Amino acid sequence: MIRELGEVTSVDGQRVTIKTQLKQGCGGCKQQSHCGAGLLSKAFPQRRGELDVWMEQAPEPGTQVELLLPEQAMVRFSVWLYLLPLLALFIGAWFGSALMYHEGWSILFATISFAGSFWVLNRWLRKRDVQVRALMQVKIIAPSNVDCLSVQK
Repeated sequence: MIRELGEVTSVDGQRVTIKTQLKQGCGGCKQQSHCGAGLLSKAFPQRRGELDVWMEQAPEPGTQVELLLPEQAMVRFSVWLYLLPLLALFIGAWFGSALMYHEGWSILFATISFAGSFWVLNRWLRKRDVQVRALMQVKIIAPSNVDCLSVQK
């Protein structure tokens, strides 16, 4: 399970807004000064993410929660996020060179297909957002009461 800590910032009925501290790299990694994730975490140390979830029993604002997501789902969406734009780039470049036999057209088709892949991914992932939220679990962290509540589908 992938775990992320967050804090409930607002509650509107059963809709709960959770703010998380976005961690881009671990502090103990030897490659932190050379890797992009480590450099990003140093450049933007106060990056925060916001997520709306539906919970059967909404906690009070200020409550600490733990978000849990199966690793398999994260890997699947990551593969699509990285693989589709690369495939679109290569196919666009090949199509441009095969169609026009000129490097400029190859670059143009590669750029258009690469940008188009992000547009397609954006639309596709918005529809899949419901699936991700159904897989996600929210665990309330409290000294006296520890409940594991799953997000409503």
